[in-house]
Formats: sequence, C-alpha cells, structure tokens
Amino acid sequence: MNPSTPSPGLLAPALRLSGVSKSFGASHVLKDVSLTVAKGEIVCVLGPSGCGKSTLLRCINWLEEPDAGTVIVSGERMGARGAHRMSEKELARARSKIGMVFQHFALWPHLTVLQNVMEAPVHVHKRDRSEVRREAMELLERVGLEERRDHFPSQLSGGQKQRAAIARALAIKPDLLLFDEPTSALDPVLVGEVLGVMTGLAKDGITMVIVTHEMAFARKVASRIVFMHDGRIAEEAAPARFFDQPGTPEARAFLRHFQHGASAAPLHLVHEGVSP
Repeated sequence: MNPSTPSPGLLAPALRLSGVSKSFGASHVLKDVSLTVAKGEIVCVLGPSGCGKSTLLRCINWLEEPDAGTVIVSGERMGARGAHRMSEKELARARSKIGMVFQHFALWPHLTVLQNVMEAPVHVHKRDRSEVRREAMELLERVGLEERRDHFPSQLSGGQKQRAAIARALAIKPDLLLFDEPTSALDPVLVGEVLGVMTGLAKDGITMVIVTHEMAFARKVASRIVFMHDGRIAEEAAPARFFDQPGTPEARAFLRHFQHGASAAPLHLVHEGVSP
C-alpha cells in the first residue's frame, strides 16, 4: 500500500457496489459483483480480456445501466432517486463526482487542450471562467502539458492526449477517478509518461479504480488488487500477496501469461516523472 494512504478500514467508502449484474443479450458480462472502495484507496482491477472489467467501470458511472444491484458513490446512489429513476439532469450531476479516463482519450477534437480541460467546470458546473482557467493551467503543468495548452488533440502524441485526458478528468475535482486501460492504445515508448502521472496521483491520495494490464505499475501503486474472471470478482488481495501467492487457479494462470512475455510493462518503464 502507498505509505501515505490511510488504512481503508478507517475511512468511509468512496464507492460501494452491491450485487451488480449486467448482460448484453445472452452474454452475462457481470455476475453479482460487490466491491467497496475507501476514500484514498487505489484499486487495480486485473483480469483477462472479456472478463467484464471495462463494463464494471461503465456501470459505476452509469454509462451502462446495470440490470441488477446498486452503485453508491460518496453516499449517493447512482441512477435512482428513491423508487424513481434519475432524470438526465440528476444523473449528470451525480456523474460530476466521477472522473473517467478512457482507452482512446475521448478528447473533443475541435477544442484546444486548455479548452478541453476547462469545458466541464465552466459549462456543466457553471464556475467562474478565470478561476477555472487558473486551475486548468495548474493541472496542465502537473501533467507536463502547459506548453501545449493551445494545441488541438490532432497535434498531440498518444501519450500527450492521455495526459490531457487525465487533466480534464481532474478538473471537475472528482471524488472518484476511473481509468479504463489508459495505456492500451499507446505505443510502448509512451506508456511510461502516462504511468508517471498516475503514480503521482496515487501519492496524492486520490481515490482511483484502475483497469490495467500494466502489472509492474499495479504492484507498485495499488492498495488492493481485484482480479476478475468470467464476470465475477475471483480474488481480492494486497499486491504482494496477489503477485507472489495468488489464491485461485485462474489468477495463477493469468499471472503465468504475463510472466512468459505478455504485455506487462517492465519496472523501468514506470517513471516518476513525465516528458513533454
């Protein structure tokens, strides 16, 4: 566990999932998933492709509506107000507690980097533009993009786009930050700069749920590993325990796959800093 992160048992939950299930047609993607994430915790979600990891994140922020179960973020149930469904306006407000970084950046192509970061605080949260601009510039400096603030996404490398997406997610001051395989679309040489930013966020105590195939990164920054298999949580453990003594046959097979030369990033790629 990150030494600056308080014990999860001492903190109120940032996220609580209870019995979440989701199907697409005959495909049962999530099967009765329950999970609690404390404030300040960094949970890395691992598992083979197709096991439901990305769908889990999309159900947390209600981009996909679960078929069953509840999602509670910072004490508020997502998608429902008592016995009634949330309106789109209510759902947008509830989602404002959650920042999400996607595999393929999802930046607005017609806006500059600075405008991308400012968009939600100004137009959704109705905050003062000058204050938002100042904070946005601080975020861009934090992710190493202050000199590219007036560039459009098409003028950035993949790593720069993903760092801009992280700054945009942070701009709404979320209670919870979700990452959906943020390095999977990047060239290997660009992976380290994104992992460096995420390592810095972990040290700052930001609550994160990270779907990743970067094993060295997960071992280094996670408070807890959640391993998914066939739509269920098959195992939860501290990083050292999971990687050194996995408790299920599925987890052992998964780790052997990476130990035999799959796409896990070597430790030397997990940088502390970023390059512009």
